[in-house]
Amino acid sequence: MGRIAAIFPGQGSQFVGMGRDVFDGSPGARIVFERANQCLGMDLSRLCFEGPEEQLEPTDIQQPAIFVTSAALWEAWLEAGGSRASFSAMGGLSLGEYTALYAAGAVEFEDALRLVQRRGELMQQAAQARPGGMVSLVGADEPSAKALCDRARGDGVLAPANYNCPGQIVIAGTKDACDRAASLAEQLDCRAVPLPVAGAFHTPLMESAAEGLSTMLQRTRFQTPAVPVVANVDARYHGGPEGIRESLRRQLTQPVLWQRCVERMTADGVERFLEMGPGRVLTGLMRKIDRKLNAVSVGTMDAIASTTAAPSAA
Repeated sequence: MGRIAAIFPGQGSQFVGMGRDVFDGSPGARIVFERANQCLGMDLSRLCFEGPEEQLEPTDIQQPAIFVTSAALWEAWLEAGGSRASFSAMGGLSLGEYTALYAAGAVEFEDALRLVQRRGELMQQAAQARPGGMVSLVGADEPSAKALCDRARGDGVLAPANYNCPGQIVIAGTKDACDRAASLAEQLDCRAVPLPVAGAFHTPLMESAAEGLSTMLQRTRFQTPAVPVVANVDARYHGGPEGIRESLRRQLTQPVLWQRCVERMTADGVERFLEMGPGRVLTGLMRKIDRKLNAVSVGTMDAIASTTAAPSAA
């Protein structure tokens, strides 16, 4: 059996009720939520468990909520008999990269949570200061996505933001440019799906957020991960603290290379992926990247039990 990687989702994976099952079933997960409530000075667990949905959607709430739920699932998995040593690699999509760094031992929980909270605030502020949007291109490849951006950009900003999997690339930029891209997509044999997000994430429109986050990153203590963590911006493994800080800063303004991150891990022998977090977004993407890969969503106590029964064979 090949090697195993842990992967963690990003924005858009949230839903009302997430984390409740693991909170009720795992003392370790319960402690994670309680620590988060104390650290943030708010009842984040209630928002995760009870909503309402509209209060979970803002970027500055959604990001810490997903991070904490994913971290709680990770701690419950360890408590059930799992081991960090089971993994050859870790990764996460955008926000999920922070969870991966936490799970790999590169940053403490409260430090990572404060970073994620501030990241969400800064991204929300940047989106309000420079309004933008994101459009998923279904059926697009990298050359066609870049060609569409060139054709639709005009005087605005428009660039690829997420390379998720074959046939799914997300572009982002100013609102007018996104609207033009959506109307022109069929000419390049792809379908445009506007996304319900606050702004143009992973583009130069997030530069003010990157500048603000850089200050906090410099104050945050990092160490070299105990398990290799692949970085979104270049699909290479993180090294020491300064490299982590720079990569996380760049992640806000540069595209997320998720498909390449997965391909990097599989090139190094990873054949099985455990997605720890709410929803099954990454599990779905994995099957489109390579159908031979074994991807399992670990979002409930039952899933935790099934994947810790024989982790070496998982």
